[in-house]
Amino acid sequence: MAEKNYLVVGGTSGIGLAIVQNLLAENHQVWVASRQQSAALGNVSHIVWDVQEPAGMRFENLPILHGLVYCPGTINLKPFHRLTREEFLQDLQINVLGVIDVLQATYKQLKNSQNASVVLFSTVASTLGMNFHSSIATAKSALEGLAKSLAAEWASQNIRINVIAPSLTDTPLANKLLSDESKRDAAAKRHPLGRFGTAQDIAQMACFLLSDKASWITGQIIGVDGGMGTLKP
Repeated sequence: MAEKNYLVVGGTSGIGLAIVQNLLAENHQVWVASRQQSAALGNVSHIVWDVQEPAGMRFENLPILHGLVYCPGTINLKPFHRLTREEFLQDLQINVLGVIDVLQATYKQLKNSQNASVVLFSTVASTLGMNFHSSIATAKSALEGLAKSLAAEWASQNIRINVIAPSLTDTPLANKLLSDESKRDAAAKRHPLGRFGTAQDIAQMACFLLSDKASWITGQIIGVDGGMGTLKP
């Protein structure tokens, strides 16, 4: 497999870290953008960026990019009447506006590869109505609309854009939801396949979408959710 260049935003933990590790195992060159570096990533090139701030010129010196993955997300589960305007805005900033910033900042690098892939992340809650998910479902639904529109716009540039919509996945972001055995057991039973997801479950789909094996796939929202989004056994 030919070495390629990838940028992973939020690649220091959870799903992002698993994606980076998989790409490195395939001998690709990887840049990670995050608030802090991680010793687990060794010699990976690091760009300091908090996605709640403008991207500015942080990415202007990157080479041609064959792929970009945006991993930051939020889990802010509250009754609708308790959510503040500021919390809705924060979810939109992290899940949507951060994506817009980095895609605008790296458009030339993606275009110049002549065959780039962008992978974004939504949630099963965007299509499956779930209690207390109104803020994150709003943000991720906006992300899905952005992805489809941009996939159409950038198809002529051979830039593919796809979205993975996971269900509950065992990552640091979900620690509170899987903090003891009773919660883990209940979470597993909610999924038709009888378990919640792992970082590798999601990372393997992301790496497939980045690869040439997925060269005819764009504009898709792909559920990797143990069947939760479509099945009710």
